[in-house]
Amino acid sequence: MISVEGFRTEIRDWLADNLTGEFADLRGRGGPGREHEAFAERLAWERHMAAAGWTCVGWPEEHGGRGATIEQQVAFHEEYALADAPARVNHIGEQLLGPTLLAFGTPEQRDRFLPPIVAVEELWCQGYSEPDAGSDLAGVRTRARREGGDWVVDGQKIWTSLAHESQWCFVVARTEPGSSRHQGLSYLLVPLDQPGVEVRPITQLTGTCEFNEVFFDCARTRAEHVVGAPGDGWRIAMATLGFERGVSTLGQQVGFRRELETLIDLARRNGAVDDPLIRDRLARAWTGLETIRCNALRMLDGVAAGAPGPEASIGKIFWATWHRELGELAMSVLGAGGMVATGEPYELDDWQRLFLFSRSDTIYAGSNEIQRNIIAERVLGLPKETRR
Repeated sequence: MISVEGFRTEIRDWLADNLTGEFADLRGRGGPGREHEAFAERLAWERHMAAAGWTCVGWPEEHGGRGATIEQQVAFHEEYALADAPARVNHIGEQLLGPTLLAFGTPEQRDRFLPPIVAVEELWCQGYSEPDAGSDLAGVRTRARREGGDWVVDGQKIWTSLAHESQWCFVVARTEPGSSRHQGLSYLLVPLDQPGVEVRPITQLTGTCEFNEVFFDCARTRAEHVVGAPGDGWRIAMATLGFERGVSTLGQQVGFRRELETLIDLARRNGAVDDPLIRDRLARAWTGLETIRCNALRMLDGVAAGAPGPEASIGKIFWATWHRELGELAMSVLGAGGMVATGEPYELDDWQRLFLFSRSDTIYAGSNEIQRNIIAERVLGLPKETRR
């Protein structure tokens, strides 16, 4: 097996050779709050990666991956970020649904759904949150019933990232009448291109639309498109969240470090660093980022052992809060000029977009409040919150 450093060199060289020509202008494009940027071109880039065998690197070889170790996967995501390669369009399929199907899917489900993810031919979105069940996933009201050889789905999802670009959605729905909370939920794979599905993009503070509302009105999916047993959806959904906080977060932190270094350079150039309070906040941001990385590496020990531990919830609180505070710090470094749009009618610069979009960091992928409850109840063993 190739060494970690050999693997790192291989992906670094490939990126240097291929982020050229038609793909040269994609460096730094896309990402949270900027998913609208060059989406078609980024999709073409990712299919180019797939043709060279650089998608789903951590998956087993028999399912189209490279069988990369945890250490090699970390190297891949770090080198990808260091190359300033464009944000991935297939993240949800590759990092969330794919590992879920590898762990819980049937052979038929793997044969049907994994190859199009590897080839970036089908894009996926995540149907978890609802208007009255955001971070409280157990409160979902979307329902599905068996009708002949199909599941029929009715309900609404919200905060559905990239649903307007996706062909499929994995949906947590209540399939057992009279059930409540964690019981009676199922994990369904639902096609979006059908009558009975409406996707409505949500305009965000940044003026862009990457989150969506998704309405299901007698939408259908085949009976065999349930992952795990009917009624076992809570366990499957929680496993997916664990995969979401896996090795790709190390690449995310490379991006965070680039943002921090750029902000420090700005503070030096505009004199903001002369303010002792600004200097203190910059230093705290640096030490905070080091803490996030150390916790992420500790979390990967659990991933290598088979499942992420409590560090996954701790890490979500750390990075989300850190990134939101970085946006606030950027506004302080910019001063009064940071409050003025750069153009008509509402053109934002990168720092303004970071400040506004990072408001959502502490909400999506499990809000800070819910993560604190998980840590308190499931890790520290504190009494559960009283529910009314």
